[in-house]
Amino acid sequence: MTFALSQFLVFVYCSLLWRGLKFILRKVTGRCELQRICYNNKHGARRSLKIESSLKFSKNELLRSALSVDSDRVEKTIDDIMALKKINPDTNPQLGVSLGASLLQIVGYRALLMQVEKLRREAYDCENQEHEEMLLKLWKELRPDTPLSGRISKQWCEIGFQGSDPKTDFRGMGLLGLHNLLYFAEHDKATALQMLSDSLQPKHKAGLQGGASGYSFAIVGINMTELTYSLLLSGALKTHLYNVAPELPGLTHFQQTSVSHLMQEFQRFWVEEDPSDIMEFNRVRAKFQRRIVRQLQDPDAALCPHFSASDLRLVNL
Repeated sequence: MTFALSQFLVFVYCSLLWRGLKFILRKVTGRCELQRICYNNKHGARRSLKIESSLKFSKNELLRSALSVDSDRVEKTIDDIMALKKINPDTNPQLGVSLGASLLQIVGYRALLMQVEKLRREAYDCENQEHEEMLLKLWKELRPDTPLSGRISKQWCEIGFQGSDPKTDFRGMGLLGLHNLLYFAEHDKATALQMLSDSLQPKHKAGLQGGASGYSFAIVGINMTELTYSLLLSGALKTHLYNVAPELPGLTHFQQTSVSHLMQEFQRFWVEEDPSDIMEFNRVRAKFQRRIVRQLQDPDAALCPHFSASDLRLVNL
């Protein structure tokens, strides 16, 4: 009981100290906390994470509720925040733009999580024609010169599924796993075909005899989807997404991260680890995940930094 009371008193003391410090800073600088964050941090994770924290722990209901608005209400919400803080938008035009961009990232991350979760929860249904067409299209993209003998066939193992019916491999990630694999095969076909080829034969580390065991292409793709999903769910992926998406993070960002980047990084990591056989997959995957989590602890981290420049509409923030 004494320990719990002391912990509570420490919490109260720290809260009062922090609020007092914020009051002094506002008096000295003439700027509220949100202004200081925007002016002292470049656009991206450094700014958006601090804005998110400031809004989340605010005493004001309007500021806290800003985190849950829809994207089409962000502009109105920023106007309300500026009015609440008595900030003149005419003399501080850049502040509204900066706040709006960060808030779009914050609410977009929440919307992306809901979209990804919906796809993950949707089970593959062999009676659903759309699901079946997506699966058959995946085969045609990865094996364009080899006709599939039948919907149920051992040929599926050629592209890295575990048995004659791929639907059993989608149980964990649902339709999300299929969406990601098909995205990779369609949007980065040359890389996907090269990785599929590499997965079927050992890769050698320079100067060493022997080679790393091959791996199952489709299964690794589904595993990297699960890894990206877990990072998204925990919030660890915010660092990356806030740094590569100027405004709303979307499903394309998720797909780019999971299959176009993490899957390629895992292949290189697999070769570096030089496992003796596929039974070491879980060990290698766990080690790879720890490395990615460490990278994301850097507020400037961008797992695929080329993405923002090549595929996004950049704006002046």
